[in-house]
Amino acid sequence: MKLYIPVATGVEASVKRQLHELGYGDCPAVSGRIVLAGDWRDVARLNVCLRAGERVLAGVGEFPAPDFDALFEGVRALPWEQFLSPHSRILMDGKCVKSRLMAVKATGGVVKKAIAERLKEKFGVSSLDERGERAVVGVFLHEDVAYLTLDTSGDGLHKRGYRIKTYDAPLRETTAAAIVESSFFRAGKPFADLFCGSGTLPVEAALYMRRIAPGLSRGFDFERWKCVPKEAAPRAREEARDVIDRSPMPELFAADISRKAVELARFHAARAGVEKDICFRVQDMRRFSSSERCGIILSNPPYGERMKEDLRALYADFGRMYRALPDWSCVFLSAYEGAERAFGGRADKKRRLYNARIACTLYSYFGKPPCKK
Repeated sequence: MKLYIPVATGVEASVKRQLHELGYGDCPAVSGRIVLAGDWRDVARLNVCLRAGERVLAGVGEFPAPDFDALFEGVRALPWEQFLSPHSRILMDGKCVKSRLMAVKATGGVVKKAIAERLKEKFGVSSLDERGERAVVGVFLHEDVAYLTLDTSGDGLHKRGYRIKTYDAPLRETTAAAIVESSFFRAGKPFADLFCGSGTLPVEAALYMRRIAPGLSRGFDFERWKCVPKEAAPRAREEARDVIDRSPMPELFAADISRKAVELARFHAARAGVEKDICFRVQDMRRFSSSERCGIILSNPPYGERMKEDLRALYADFGRMYRALPDWSCVFLSAYEGAERAFGGRADKKRRLYNARIACTLYSYFGKPPCKK
């Protein structure tokens, strides 16, 4: 099958590196989705192991669709009976870009009708009860070409299962994982998150450090489909458990000025199974110091929604604190436009990211050599 992995803006390189580590080589990115070939075993591995991808979509087919007639006939010609049953609860998801067919709702209606006609004909039934397993069908129209997919993940891959309580402006788990993966943090290196909030960054860092697959403890839609070999998901989870690093490692440090936030972060770390890997503390960022060398600060500081004090003063204090750690690196995500100037120096690297549809910038400041990498 052709598999598609939708990715958020700015994290494509991180997902590509993850795929390379999983043995998939160099996979191209097309229109916000990374494309590769695989079977149901790969579907299971990708859902369990990917840290920064949003979903895993299985391609059913693609064809020119300049109008609704072509769309209907093209969808009807695809082998839906190989994936769906007469009881499948079919839901629609669509997107139209630079195509003559731009009405997403109408497009979805045509696609679902064509699928229903195909299934009724192939299974010899007069109606579909839709009381069974969920199947989200995606239709992506790009430059008058229709790409039909099935969402094998169900809930987005950012839903690891450990974060069940919310705090102000939470960082999306997949975004946090991409930040961790693309930073210079590696197992055993000093780590500090000084604005930990609900704990997403330190938890994702601990999962990454321990090589714990983020989807190990959650379920996926494909597991309920009869077309998928029953052993696919258990084998993927067994493979993921085999590579977990259980060796002794230094604790990660996570702090926040809010006691409520720290308690919530500790709760989420416990649910993720990494509470013992993180030292949590209620502490003002300004009080942080360390005698360790060549560490890294990874943080998502406030940028408007969560605080009342002056942002410029906060970022200026953040910068002063960081410059007292000359061989440390600092990577932080912010939507505050004055962040770089207030921090007190031009970032060594900047990258545009989105967090919950908020346009942000990832600022990277590198420690002095030889601790840069």
